[in-house]
Amino acid sequence: MASGIKDKVAILGMGCSKFGERWDKEADDLMVEAFEEALGDAGIETKQINAAWLATAIEEQHVGKSGVPLAVALRLPYIPVTRVENYCASGTEAFRGAVYAVASGAADIALAMGCEKLKDTGYGGLPQRSRGVLNSMSWANFSAPGAFAQLAAAYRAKHRAPAEDVKRAMAHISVKSHDNGAKNAKAHLRNKINIDTVLQAPVVAEPLGLYDCCGVSDGAACAIVTTPEIARSLGKTDLISVKALQLSVSNGQEAQYNAWDGSHFVTTRTASKRAYHEAGIRDPRTDISLIEVHDCFSVTELVTMEDLYISKEGEAVKDVLDGFYDADGELPCQIDGGLKCFGHPIGASGLRMIYEIYLQMQGRAGPRQRRDSPRFALTTTSAASRTRTSALSPSSANMGNSSNGLSRTPLILRPRTGRDSAPIRGLPR
Repeated sequence: MASGIKDKVAILGMGCSKFGERWDKEADDLMVEAFEEALGDAGIETKQINAAWLATAIEEQHVGKSGVPLAVALRLPYIPVTRVENYCASGTEAFRGAVYAVASGAADIALAMGCEKLKDTGYGGLPQRSRGVLNSMSWANFSAPGAFAQLAAAYRAKHRAPAEDVKRAMAHISVKSHDNGAKNAKAHLRNKINIDTVLQAPVVAEPLGLYDCCGVSDGAACAIVTTPEIARSLGKTDLISVKALQLSVSNGQEAQYNAWDGSHFVTTRTASKRAYHEAGIRDPRTDISLIEVHDCFSVTELVTMEDLYISKEGEAVKDVLDGFYDADGELPCQIDGGLKCFGHPIGASGLRMIYEIYLQMQGRAGPRQRRDSPRFALTTTSAASRTRTSALSPSSANMGNSSNGLSRTPLILRPRTGRDSAPIRGLPR
């Protein structure tokens, strides 16, 4: 019977490049920038790394295929290097590979790197090229803003929420992200905005306006993981460990049958429940101290609050407008600016989320540091047919992932307390 990865893996070091329009840097420069910070943080040498994973989503635009670009950029010592791709959850997929390698005993120290260099293409958003015959047939008229605008419409219809209330909650989310990003020296967008600017912005796909949409960025993020025992032998004391890692991938039923009303993400709900049970989270709303979610659009963050069982169904709008998820609120979300403002280099975003949680748990987040160190923290990333949920904590590990026509990855971090798993209050079995 599978025993899971809880308490088997600790983060030894992390690094992240500055995100943005990095015209003066190549993809390998960005990987080196993130790696040098992670290596210095870990306090090891490159020769001590046993295996590595590289995440890129649109590799044709920059690094190319295979794991060779990572091995060359970092001059890795002829070790196994695997390239992975899982849409926007690619960075967490690389992290999952490294974590599994350490948890299984296949590697003592493993590296996960996520990188994307998209701004050189000239596109304002994602470069348009075929994703294969199946997607070209089933997604012939697909656009990301159009798809998530339908999510907003379905959410409003299901909960009979006034359009103006949902729009204002989405605007609050965008203003919050800009406020938080302004405190982050590595963020792509550091300008503050106000509610009126968001509400009066041009419409991209009703009800999504300009400021409800995240762009794409150049950037890289990196994690080095090992066992808690090795970490301690290297002099580490305040360990941040993985508590759970779950992945859920849609089988297509949501889009092909009428059982799904389009107002939520099945995969996120599936992955989060698995991760909570593995990590011993009894009540996500009170147990979790900090979250990073996939806010490709403001409505995605709004709906995800309910799919993570933090806000009750139909009540995320109220929680958002009440400031529950603000930086000084009960449960901060996107305290680093999120995809919206920190930036969204597709292959790096999942690792960037973990990077922020890691800094917050060690009290190293600078101007955006939470007054109270997080007990549990969670991240979730999404892509077009998967969802990932992950949980981390000092000196123990628990992560979870889920997916439903999209990919999502929640990550939870927490100080090790030895709490046992228990039924989760308010969650359906």
